[in-house]
Amino acid sequence: MLMRTDPFRELDRITQQLFSSQTPGTWSRPSPMDAYRQGDQYVVAFDLPGISPDAIDLDVERNVLTVKAERRPLELGDGVEMQVAERPLGVFSRQLFLGDTLDADHIEASYEAGVLTLKIPVAEQAKPRKIAIADTDGDRKQIDA
Repeated sequence: MLMRTDPFRELDRITQQLFSSQTPGTWSRPSPMDAYRQGDQYVVAFDLPGISPDAIDLDVERNVLTVKAERRPLELGDGVEMQVAERPLGVFSRQLFLGDTLDADHIEASYEAGVLTLKIPVAEQAKPRKIAIADTDGDRKQIDA
């Protein structure tokens, strides 16, 4: 069997636990994220497995998009004893700085199979357009801007 190992992974985990300045109850690593442009919009996808949609909060203020999610502890019934608890609990927060070329007023969000997907449209003023130029003879020509 072929196994890929990273000898520094465990060292990185231990170092982060020892020297981390984060508050208890927060995730030590940001949730994985993919971002790409698709036509006239940007798509951003966050992995948030095991998080209820009502525990996800999205805010935009001054072109800063904040994604905040909370993974709450399982509600175990009487007589149930936890054997292994490795999944991080607490609050996850990540901020994306949106440029002036994005339309922060029309962001769409969906959540399916543990993936939060945001669609952020490009602002109208940032889209390419044609500009007419008047010739000295009075004829107009168009060039791409």
